[in-house]
Amino acid sequence: MPDLLIELFSEEIPARMQGMARDTLRKMVTDGLVEAGLTYGHAQAFSTPRRLTLALEGLTPESPTTREERKGPATTAPEKAIEGFLRSTGLSLDQLEVRDDKKGQTYFAVIEKPGRAAPEIVAEVLERTIRTFPWPKSMRWGAGSLRWVRPLHSILCLMSTEAGAEVVALDIDGIVAGNTTEGHRFMAPGRFTVTGFEDYAAKLKAAHVVLDAAEREEIIWHDAQQLAFARGLELVEDKGLLTEVAGLVEWPVALMGEIGADFLHLPPEVLQTSMKEHQKFFSVKNPRTGRIEGFVTVANRETTDHGATILKGNLKVLSARLSDARFFWEHDLRVVKTEGLEGMGAGLANVTFHNKLGSQAARIERIEALAREIAPLVGAQPDLAAEAARVVKSDLRSAMVGEFPELQGLMGGYYARAAGLPEAVAEACKGHYSPLGPSDEVPSAPVTVAVALADKIDTLTGFWAIDEKPTGSKDPFALRRAALGVIRLILSNDLRLNLAKMFEKGNSGADAADLLSFFHDRLKVFLKDQNIRHDVIDAVLAMPGSDDLTLVVKRAEALAALLKTEDGTNLLQGFKRANNILTQAEAKDGVEYSFGADPKFAEGPEESALFTALDAAEAAIAPAMGAEEFGQAMAEMAKLRAPIDAFFTAVQINAENPIVRRNRLNLLSRIRQICLSVADLTKLEG
Repeated sequence: MPDLLIELFSEEIPARMQGMARDTLRKMVTDGLVEAGLTYGHAQAFSTPRRLTLALEGLTPESPTTREERKGPATTAPEKAIEGFLRSTGLSLDQLEVRDDKKGQTYFAVIEKPGRAAPEIVAEVLERTIRTFPWPKSMRWGAGSLRWVRPLHSILCLMSTEAGAEVVALDIDGIVAGNTTEGHRFMAPGRFTVTGFEDYAAKLKAAHVVLDAAEREEIIWHDAQQLAFARGLELVEDKGLLTEVAGLVEWPVALMGEIGADFLHLPPEVLQTSMKEHQKFFSVKNPRTGRIEGFVTVANRETTDHGATILKGNLKVLSARLSDARFFWEHDLRVVKTEGLEGMGAGLANVTFHNKLGSQAARIERIEALAREIAPLVGAQPDLAAEAARVVKSDLRSAMVGEFPELQGLMGGYYARAAGLPEAVAEACKGHYSPLGPSDEVPSAPVTVAVALADKIDTLTGFWAIDEKPTGSKDPFALRRAALGVIRLILSNDLRLNLAKMFEKGNSGADAADLLSFFHDRLKVFLKDQNIRHDVIDAVLAMPGSDDLTLVVKRAEALAALLKTEDGTNLLQGFKRANNILTQAEAKDGVEYSFGADPKFAEGPEESALFTALDAAEAAIAPAMGAEEFGQAMAEMAKLRAPIDAFFTAVQINAENPIVRRNRLNLLSRIRQICLSVADLTKLEG
């Protein structure tokens, strides 16, 4: 079976688009080949700044012949109906078959499609792929109609077998497919011929092109670490920057430089952010002091002076960038020392948060009031939490955050310390946005937790009040993320909050019940990653206290643990059997069986034993639930498994004696009531 090699060679593809483009090329081509009747063994996609490559192994040489039978109209049908059938099949009347049917004679079309050679199909699929490729942004060039992310220079399309290699015939707007490619733009200019993927990859490597982006990342990270280690320093890890830089070079060459002494006093995050955003430099820190003292840049070529000229030029640009950062830092410090952090944030009164929710200053007032309410519930001093809430957004008016918005909060912490504010306030400035994502660290300092909760709850209640809720995949105000942040803050710090009351205090216009339901949905998503089923959560959400998320999770964990045991799964079946029988009897009789089960009407030891077991369970479960010892309550409930099983085996519920029947139905009601006092087991599946 032949192998297929495709390369689309162009001007530089933006690094941020390359990963998507690799996946898209592989999917569009392989899907198209399979739809056309070809199969393949393995597919790999690669990218460099100037090329997208796809390599397929074990492609079938041709598609199979297909035969399709299609039933048409009756031979006596109107002429227009017959003509329509002929058009749909592409056949003439004399090519149709006439067969006897239940209602008479009917036309049938037998359509045979002969198999096609793989090169013909490949050419068709690749042209469609190129012309419809979904780039986020694309361009036209010259006089042609073709669009690509950057001007497309050449197409390599080669099918190879043991007998040799064959160029697939393809011409797209004058770009004719061939069997040649180019190496590095500067280190190995000129085109060369390839015969297959192995030959292609080897010749590219010889021409100073590392085809695999993952390999380029490994080279960059290894070489950068070695440069830092040689000077007793450490490379600051940044996986996103590593992926981006690997998309900027075909032949990575790591070079290390030092940061000028005039900039070493800047906060390390400022240096790191400035170098990353403007220069795509990796930061290098002193492990003893944590100070950023150097950088690693990645060149796209080797030079005779070992990168000295490249470093000199980079240092010149870096010095200008860091001079700007130093100016912002010193300007902001002067403002803080003369006007205070609240003075820096005074201009937030003129900054709109949302046209229906007022200014940032109005929002800060709401957060302050809410933080004061939350503070005692999380172990924080209300006055300190309120003080923090007043200044946590002040750095939004700083010059530094104006240049680097991603530093908001963090710079507030620095400015709070410079203003002489308490450390708890500085920590709240830095951490109140957290957690931002599912892997982000969760704050634990009480003042920070109070302000972080107030900030997120104000956001949620505010947008709920103006009916700006997430819909489908749309969540422009990141409300799902805010809800997850509240959930993680509560659970990680084992907080006991009445969320419904918090919502009412946050914004009285919000529908607290609807917002709580939204939180429950987010909680299910969060707990799914911890292997707690959604129906288990539903079973505990039906209990009182569903706005206390810590209580909900404790109950859910205990119930999930019970259901993993044999007693738990069998008890659930016993409960469902009891509940079904009881529900049917109540519907039939028009009464509720919920009182009066009397042990004196018990017949046989199994029935008497169930009375005893239920008495013991009631006596043990109620105090355990009251003390929130949910595991103990579940264990006591699990003890009912054996007596319930024995009871159902030994007795007939619908006894002929109406008194015995009523007593047994009331006994089933006791089973239901005791089990439902722990969790709503009717919500459980299975």
